[in-house]
Amino acid sequence: QVQLAESGGGLVQAGGSLRLSCVASGNIFRNNIMGWYRQDPGKQRELVAAMASGGITNLADSVKGRFTISRDNAKNTVYLQMNSLKPEDTAVYYCNLAYAGHTYWGQGTQVTVSS
Repeated sequence: QVQLAESGGGLVQAGGSLRLSCVASGNIFRNNIMGWYRQDPGKQRELVAAMASGGITNLADSVKGRFTISRDNAKNTVYLQMNSLKPEDTAVYYCNLAYAGHTYWGQGTQVTVSS
């Protein structure tokens, strides 16, 4: 079983920054993709950023130039550095780990950006 523990959410003013962290524990396949999704109430969960263990990244167009994803494979940890935050970035952010047909989710962390 795999567990994901997120941290780093909170309340910030527009233009500010936050850094999310997610630590994976358990039986983790070395070749995997870790990433972040977000969801507003009443909306579908959407991909924000993802990074494969080999380094390939995928960022949503809405966050390119503002968010950066990185990971420490030795620590099974993925980070999301969020700069120039906008009110529309407000959502619950979920960590995701995927490999070989398996998908795991964290419990989510709230990010609120005030205008």
